[in-house]
Amino acid sequence: MRRRSFLQTAGLLGVASTVNIQNPEPIIIATWKNEAGTKAGYDKILQTGKALDGVEAGAWVPEANPEETTVGYGGYPDRDGHVTLDACIMDHLGNAGSVTFLEGIMHPISVARAIMEKTPHVMLSGEGALQFALAQGFKQQDLLTEKSRKAWEEWKKVAKYEPKVNIERHDTIGLLALGKAGEIAGACSTSGMAFKMHGRVGDSPIIGGAVFCDDEVGGACATGLGEFVMKTLGSFLIVEFMRQGMTPQQACEAAIMRIVKRYKYQEFQVGYLAINKKGDVGAYSIQKGFSYTITKNGKTQVIESASYM
Repeated sequence: MRRRSFLQTAGLLGVASTVNIQNPEPIIIATWKNEAGTKAGYDKILQTGKALDGVEAGAWVPEANPEETTVGYGGYPDRDGHVTLDACIMDHLGNAGSVTFLEGIMHPISVARAIMEKTPHVMLSGEGALQFALAQGFKQQDLLTEKSRKAWEEWKKVAKYEPKVNIERHDTIGLLALGKAGEIAGACSTSGMAFKMHGRVGDSPIIGGAVFCDDEVGGACATGLGEFVMKTLGSFLIVEFMRQGMTPQQACEAAIMRIVKRYKYQEFQVGYLAINKKGDVGAYSIQKGFSYTITKNGKTQVIESASYM
């Protein structure tokens, strides 16, 4: 048995060595049209070599963009007028950090990373998450922009909660990257569904829902109506499909079909993005209109995903 274990371990090390040789160049991908985010993440990987640094830096861009109404600063508030943020991050070793229902901190992705690296926990929420962030030196500020406030005031005239498909062709940002050593990391950040119930948390801070990484296989991330991603743990499911031999594209399609068959398709959108250790990428969504951005070899491209509908 000891000999068998040795041979299995040696085989895995051999696979890892092959992957590193095949992928000397970093790769970063992100949901939707996020050229600035993937470029920033790619540049960060070139600087530090680490995939984890890349996905964090990539998330910083939309988190700080006041025109991005679905992520961070400028995100649409809940029905009570509060901008509440969710985020998670995961590295190649299986370490993970997550924050939910956080108010007043522009970069929840970095709070999630601090939770991962500086606490024994995976997830902090609400007031406790804010206390931790402030103790770590994060600055508190008002994230409700005038544009988002006006949208909220207009919404209150009817006050109808109605998730929008492909709202302005962007949504939650999910990122996956391969670093210089071929290691994988993933991240996700969002302000959640516009005008949601106060306290609602979607899939974005859920490890295995929004993001999942396994350095033996690859990683996946999600966007769209989080309730359905949570109910099927879509990102974890995709990684397990890849472990069974599926390509990233086949795995994304199979995960979407799990939702379609189980929940008898309704008017909502879910999109998945995946990458394996070879650098192969897959993307698939329920409805048309989902796109993703990839930066590799110094070049950035936005690609329209295939879809079920």
